[in-house]
This record gives sequence, structure tokens and C-alpha cells, in this order.
Amino acid sequence: MDIPVFILAGLLVHCVFLVSIFDIYFSSPLVHGMTPQQTPLPPPAKRLVLFVADGLRADSLYELDSNGTARAPYLRSILENNGSWGISHTRVPTESRPGHVALIAGFYEDVSAVAKGWKENPVEFDSVFNESKYTWSWGSPDILPMFAKGATGDHVYTFCYAAESEDFGAEDAAKLDMWVFDHVKSFFKSSRSNQTLFSALNEEKVVLFLHLLGIDTNGHAHRPNSREYQENIKQVDEGVKEIASLIDNFYGNDGKTAFILTSDHGMTDWGSHGAGHPSETLTPLIVWGAGVNYPQKVTTQFFEDNFLEEWKLENLKRLDVNQADIAPLMASLIGVPFPLNSVHIFWNISSGDSAQGIVPLSCSHCWLCEESCPTQGGMGAAPFPTPSTGLSQAQGTLPLEYLNTSALFKTESMFTNAVQILEQFKVKMSQKKETTLSILFTPFKPLSASEQINYLKKIRLYIEQQKYDEAISLCKTLINLALEGLSYYHTYDRLFLGLSIAVSFVGWTTYVILVIIKAHTNLTKTVPANKKKSTVLFYGFASAGMIITFFLLIQTCPWTYYIYCLLPVPVWYAVVKEIPVIQDLATNVLSLHLGQSAGFLLVCILGIEILVFSFFYRSALTVGLLVFAGWPVITQLWIQAKTKALIWTLLCVLLAIFPLMPVVGREPNIPLVTAAGLLTILISLFLLTSLCKSENKYRDNEDLKVYFYQMFSVALSTYVVGSTHNSLKIKQGLPVMNQIISWMTLVFSPVLLLLSPTFLFERLFSILLSLMSTYLLLSTGYEALFPLALFGLMFVWINMEQEALQHYGLSLKPKLAVFNFTCTMDITQFRQLHLDDVRRSFFFVFFIVTAFFGTGNIASINSFDPASVYCFLTVFSPFMMGGLLLLKVAIPFVLVSCAFEAVQVTTQLSSKSLFLIVLVISDIMALHFFFLVKDYGSWLDIGTSISHYVLVMSLTIFMMVMNGLAQLLTTRRLELPRRNKHHSM
Repeated sequence: MDIPVFILAGLLVHCVFLVSIFDIYFSSPLVHGMTPQQTPLPPPAKRLVLFVADGLRADSLYELDSNGTARAPYLRSILENNGSWGISHTRVPTESRPGHVALIAGFYEDVSAVAKGWKENPVEFDSVFNESKYTWSWGSPDILPMFAKGATGDHVYTFCYAAESEDFGAEDAAKLDMWVFDHVKSFFKSSRSNQTLFSALNEEKVVLFLHLLGIDTNGHAHRPNSREYQENIKQVDEGVKEIASLIDNFYGNDGKTAFILTSDHGMTDWGSHGAGHPSETLTPLIVWGAGVNYPQKVTTQFFEDNFLEEWKLENLKRLDVNQADIAPLMASLIGVPFPLNSVHIFWNISSGDSAQGIVPLSCSHCWLCEESCPTQGGMGAAPFPTPSTGLSQAQGTLPLEYLNTSALFKTESMFTNAVQILEQFKVKMSQKKETTLSILFTPFKPLSASEQINYLKKIRLYIEQQKYDEAISLCKTLINLALEGLSYYHTYDRLFLGLSIAVSFVGWTTYVILVIIKAHTNLTKTVPANKKKSTVLFYGFASAGMIITFFLLIQTCPWTYYIYCLLPVPVWYAVVKEIPVIQDLATNVLSLHLGQSAGFLLVCILGIEILVFSFFYRSALTVGLLVFAGWPVITQLWIQAKTKALIWTLLCVLLAIFPLMPVVGREPNIPLVTAAGLLTILISLFLLTSLCKSENKYRDNEDLKVYFYQMFSVALSTYVVGSTHNSLKIKQGLPVMNQIISWMTLVFSPVLLLLSPTFLFERLFSILLSLMSTYLLLSTGYEALFPLALFGLMFVWINMEQEALQHYGLSLKPKLAVFNFTCTMDITQFRQLHLDDVRRSFFFVFFIVTAFFGTGNIASINSFDPASVYCFLTVFSPFMMGGLLLLKVAIPFVLVSCAFEAVQVTTQLSSKSLFLIVLVISDIMALHFFFLVKDYGSWLDIGTSISHYVLVMSLTIFMMVMNGLAQLLTTRRLELPRRNKHHSM
């Protein structure tokens, strides 16, 4: 197979592998075509007011100040005297859009929403707003439009401020919440002179939604423990008090208004969210007004945390819910149909109720949150009621204890809830039955058609006999069975698709190994192709492909199924075609010493397992680097290169420190960034001095000017970082000149790089300076020092590989000082792969993982720190910020890739041969994580399993792209016209 064809095929195959888990494990669970279900009895409330304080943590609202006073006195008085309270448990990803969808639509959004930036609707869904008579909403342009866009009719109205107002560098982000409160007041004031609006406001089934973004913005900018964040909570408390009083007065205190205050997600101590840490998943819930229970006094209640004591609320009954339960609660209070896609989950927790056990969140010392989660105290405490995911394990029950209504109303609401979920089950079953051959279809037996009828009849009979407890219990049983059935049909094809991908994975890896052995080693001899056998093989596999296609066609399967199921056919056809190579390889392996072969295989397995382990524990990278430090001693290389071996050991030990340090972004430390910039300039001056003193007849001294320009760029970046963060600290915003310099640096740094000479040392030095000028602008702490340590080790690695080449007698050591990237050619004919080249490839993969995770900056979604992009922008823009953060992650990656390119060409190997070994190693790692992907357990476990697989697959795809980028950065040069020197006669 030609190299371009092979690379293209590899990219396509790995893209399929990457996308497959979202189809197999995380496809949308939504179904459509159900009939709306509504409780037949009159509701307790005519209208509902929903306050969502974006980014508000449960402990930040409930805990008392150091002087023992409440941060939110009005809300504290409500939960003590007028309403019910608890903790709302969110799910991963703890982002604004999924949180609001769960709150208002009653279901947990699938991961396809990430492609829309959590803004647009990736799938159509129903919501409480859509079912209401009228909904008026005020707040962020990122949240409100998505519920208006999907609503039927013209009854959902939005009032948004400009997107530019969401500025992390603003003087006071609380102004966003003040804007909402002021506009709500103006709205009600204007309604008194607008008869149409006044009449609409006095209708039943009205929803008023106030989205308050100030707390989230202040949390990102200043951290949740800051004065700004806590002052914002007080301002929201005062605003809620004013709005509640205003609405009560407007309606003449008719007692028909229900109020709910909650949050879409929490926030970590370092000001981020997105993952499954308890500080992100635990949000407050306070409900009061029409139809809501008053505070319930208790003497004891069982929770496996210390929050009740810490918050001084141990005598008030705590009612915890899942976030998606708030949607049916709202629907019940105002009497609108339950959202059609609501699959809500709720713990009906009562004091000492052993039957409704609380599942503790298993969050031991892991590098996703880099914090030890003790069993007692603080938001770091582990044991919170955390749902096991998967519809089959859900307790889908309306939170009845929040309702202050008749037993009949509660029972009818539960029955409506059960029928609504049963409708989803029936539609899902019908869809799966239509797309499966009747002889292969296996129904969900616990909920057959006759069983459904029996349940519905029994529940209705119990209601007629006023046996409400029995009816509610049977409703819960029916809901559990319906949810199990939904999960059963939703995962019906999972095993089949998973096996197809696994078979493709194994086949692809086998094929790459065969290509390496056949084209780049001497282990096999060339065998002429047998055309007759090849023809038979081709028709055999083509027939298998046609059978699979026909099988999928008659079942009207989605088009992605064709890709997953047909992929093994060409992959294994390519493998089977190489049977002669396999036979030769088996003969050669059998002739080798058994102990040596087993030892080599054991070392390979151990190395890959360490790489896999490093995804769970960053400290594994430290262990690996310390082992690398002893490599020259183990292989006796130190005897012939003592100085280089000593420097290698010292740099390995230095780099090993970084994985042991806290994840970046927790506490900004700008002086360290400044120190990194100054250190870069000092190192550059030393290296430039060495360059000027060295004798190289091919070097033009005019080229040295490029390095001075790059050094000036590094110095300017160092200044901009300090200046920007000082300006933000005193709340003067992002200086325009700093922003212009930052963007210009980002654009022109690669241009300066391509102007530098292509000699190995000079080009690598230029790459470092170019990337450092951008990396400094994206740094907030010690991570700014990481590329320097990494580059130092990479440069020594290149030199050590020359020593290893000479040590094994494979080649004479080339002169690196005059080595030019542009003079390299395809030298595969000079040397085949050696066993030591497997070690070189492993080093590269290990360094890539270290570059990726060395500072822990992409361990999980919540480790992204918005402060990293403040030199470029402070106004919220998820894709722009995400792109800049990915660039920050990629910069160490580029350094390692360029060093690996240098290793390949200086060790007399083609770029393809070593890269194929790298591909095998990364694919074996990916196969590990494919089998570790899960959609059950705690959300922390699920998020971890997804991110690990996506990261390792992205690494594999990215390495293919980076291989070409490294060649571009090392070999290409822009030639500018130069002035000719004129000499007078």
C-alpha cells in the first residue's frame, strides 16, 4: 500500500474508532411520538417563578459565614420557615446547557450536544416551557434562545443582554444579575399599561424564568471562595426577595405562585466546571409557595456526609433530588403535561430509610480532581448521594415530599409520571421491533403487553379504592420496569456493534505489524503473490461484505451500522493476504531463544501497561521518567558518553517533578510565568553566543537576526502576561494593546520560525522560541517552565540516540552541528529496523503522553482554566476559548514531535518505519480503553472512561497529523529577498 493511501486509510479507520463509542454507548436516548400526559386534577399553582443561579454551589449558599450569619438571609429564612430544601444532583458534563435541559426538559442530554457548543438543539425535545401557556425569560443569550427555538407556537418570550456583557474581565459581573432583576421589574411595571400583556400574565400555566449568570462569571474570574463570588450571592438573595415581593403584590397575594431556586451546576475551588467532582455536581434547591410543603422538623436524619451539621440545618428535613426531577415537579405544580422526554430520577430519601440507600460517590485520590476526598467534611467529601447511571438503575419517581397537596393529587401525579415513561418504553420497543428481523427480536419480557395492562388496571383500581400508598408503590414499580425496558432497547445492538469495532481494532493492529515486518525488517523473505489464491480471497471477503450489507439493509439499520459492521471485511482481507508473511514470521520466532523472546514481550507489555496506568495516575509518568534516567547505566551508554548521560539523567529527574505537582490553574502564579520568560531569554543568549562562536561554513550570520526577533517576542509576551493579569486584578479589563500584541504573536510566531535556518540545532532552537512566545501568553503558573524542561530533554535525547546507534554498531555517528533537515532523503535502503527501534518508538509515545499530561491541564473538562486565555479574550466564547486551550495543550506535543522527526532522520530511518511502531503501541492502548468505556456507575467513572478513550484515540489521530506538521516545521523555509551589498570601486 502506498504511503499516502496508508495514511489516509489510517486516519479514516481511527476516526471511525473514535466516533464509534458515541454511537455504541452514548447515542441519544430520546424517543418521539408519545402522547402528552397531564394530571387530571386542578393544580395548586397558577404560575411558577424559576430562578437559576448559574454556577452556584450548594455549600456556598447553605453554609454560614465565619461570624455565623447566612450569606443569603432571605433564602435562609424561606427554607427555615416557608418551604422545602435539599440538594439537586447534577450529571456530567456539568455545563450550562446540559444542566438547563435537565432542569426544564427533564432529561439528561447526550454528548452530541458538545458539537453544538451546548447552545443549539442537536435533537428536538419537549420542555416545561413548551407545555406552558406563556413563558417569559430573562438572562443569557447562550441559554434562553434554545428553549424558545424548539417551542411550538409563539408563547415563549426571551429578553437577553448582549453576548459581549459576559466578560470575565469586567469590573463587576454581578451587573448581569442586576440587569435581569431590573428588566423583570420594568416588565411588570409596563404590564399595567398594556392590557394584552396584563391579561396574559393573569392566565394559568404561566412560567417566569430568571437566568442569573453573574455568580458563574465571578466564579470563573475570581474563584468561588473570593469576595466577589460571595458578594454576588448576597446580591442575588436581595434580588430574589424583591422579585418575590413584587410578584406577590402584583397578583394581590393570591397564594397561587410557586417559586423554585436552584442552579445548573456548581464549580470547583479553582473556578471551573464540567466534570464530576462533588463541588460541581451538588447544587442547591429551595422550593416555596403554592403547593409546596412547609419545612419539616426532624430529630434525626441519615446522610453519609456532614453537611447538615456544617450548615446548621440538621433539624430541617433535607430532600435530595436528581436535577431532572425538577422538571416534573414544576409540571405538577402548575398543571402542565410532563415533558414528553422526561426520564427523571429521584431518591425518595427519608430519615433512617434503609430501603432507599444512598450510594456514596467513589472519589478517592485521583488525578481528575487532584484532591483527596475524605469521608468527612467539605465539598471534597466523597459520600454523596450519587446515582448509578443507566436507565435500568434509575429510581424514576416524582419528588412527592416537596408537594403539599392531597393524597389523591400526589397519586394521580405519580400515575401520570408512570404512564408518560411507559409511553416512551412502548415507542422505543416499537422502533426496535421495526428495525429487527422478527426471528431475531427478543422482547423485554418483564413488561409484555399483558403485563402493562395488568399494572395500569391495578393502579387505577387502587386509586378508586383510595389505597393511595399501594398505588404509588405500584407506580414506582412500573416506572422502574419501564426504565429498565428503555435501557434494554436502547442498548439492544451494543454487543453486536462493540464486537465489530473490537474485531476491526485487532485486525488493523495486526495489519500494521505485518506491514512493519514485511517492509522494514529482514524477518521475512519476499514471496511471489499467488494470483489464484488472491482472487479466491477477494471474492470470499466480497461475498461476506454483501451478506452483511443485505442483513443490515433488510433491518433498515442506520448508515453508521454499515460502517461499523463492514469495516472488519477490508481490514481482515488485508491481513489474510499476508499469510506468507505470517508463516515466515512464525518460523523465525520459533528459531529464537525462548527466554529472550518472552523477556522482550514481557517488557513490551509492561511498558504499555505503564502508559495505560499513567492515564489514571500522573505519578506513573514520574516512575517512568526515573526509569528512563537509568537507561544509560542499564545499557552501558554512560561509558562512551559520560557528560551526555549525566545531563540526560538530571533532565529526566527534573521533568519527573512536574507530574507530581498540582494540576495547573488551581492558583495562578504569574511570577512563575515571568520567571519562565526570563529564563528562556537567558538560555537563548547563551545558545546564541555558542552559535556565534561555532564554525559552520554553511551558516549566514544574517540568519541570527531571526533569533533576536524571536527573543524580543518572548520578552514582549512575558510583559503582556504580567500586565494583563495586573489589569484584571484591579478590575480594569483586558488592555486593548495587550490583546492586539497577543493575537499578533500567535499569528506571526510560526512565520518567524519558518525564516530560520534548517540546520538541526538552529531549527529546533527556533521552534522552541516561537512556541514559547505563544505558550507564555497561555500560561498562569508553573506550567510555563514545562516546555523548557521538555525541550532540554528532547535535545539530549537526540544526542543520546546517536550514541546508542554507535553503541550497537548500526551506523557511524553523524555530525549533528552541521546536520540539515532539508538535505535528508529517503534512506530506508540504508538500514532496516532493529530491536532497539521499538525502544525509540516507546520513548516517543511516553514523551507524548508526558507532554499531554505532564502538567495535568487536560485531565478532565474541569481542569481547563479560563484565566489561561485572558491575554487573548475575556468575553465568553466557548469555541474560541476551547481552541486556544487546545493550542496550549498541543505546543509541548509539537516539541516532542519535532524531536522525534530529528531522531528518525539522524538514526537513518524513514519517517514511516518508526511511526508504524508508534501506531501499534498507541492502538494497543486504545483497545485497552475501548473495553474500559462504561455508561454505568458514578458520573465521575463515566466521564473518566470517555475522556480516556477519546484522548488516546485523539492522540493516535493527532500523531498522524503531527508527523506531517513536524516535517513541515523542520524542513520548510521561507526565503525573503535580501539586499545586495554594493562595494565602491
